[in-house]
Amino acid sequence: MRLRALSPKEGRPYVMRADARRNHERLVREARAAFAEQGTEASLEEIARRAGLGIGTLYRHFPTRADLLNAVFQEAVTALLRRSRELAGAEAPCGALVEWLRMLITHASEYRGLAHALMSASYDRGSALARCSEPLRTAGEVLLARAQEAGQVRGDVSIGDLMQLTKAIALAAEQCPEDAELADRLLTLTLRGLKA
Repeated sequence: MRLRALSPKEGRPYVMRADARRNHERLVREARAAFAEQGTEASLEEIARRAGLGIGTLYRHFPTRADLLNAVFQEAVTALLRRSRELAGAEAPCGALVEWLRMLITHASEYRGLAHALMSASYDRGSALARCSEPLRTAGEVLLARAQEAGQVRGDVSIGDLMQLTKAIALAAEQCPEDAELADRLLTLTLRGLKA
């Protein structure tokens, strides 16, 4: 697969050279490992060092921490989008929405600090993480609309509110790692308030 990136000078897509592509892939791989071990606030200098590169190379590929987070989470976002398309035709629209919301919570809980970063990005539309969440919002709107059309979810519920709730639930669960059932209990309580 040939990665495309934005040309720093021209702001248009270009095909990465083979060495740049390898550096990009190494940085993403090491960032994923560092975030899993230390959370999303892991040292960028350490990530570059583990990849065998300088911090300048990291910043050339990822000008901000949010850009690096976005790159690391593309695989999860792709899985969430794929699953939303599969669920869009489900016979039980509310069940499909609930399954997808659970997946969002799992994603936001994947790395310590991710739920907080995602919540913060919700208020900064220019952030790389906010750009990452736009396709998820669109996918969630389809599932929510089907559940509302079926009369299973109140009409005044918005996908933006649901996505914020999933992040808040993930953040609460992160603060109580000893309670493995907390996220599911909080989601269940939330869903009771959504019923039409």
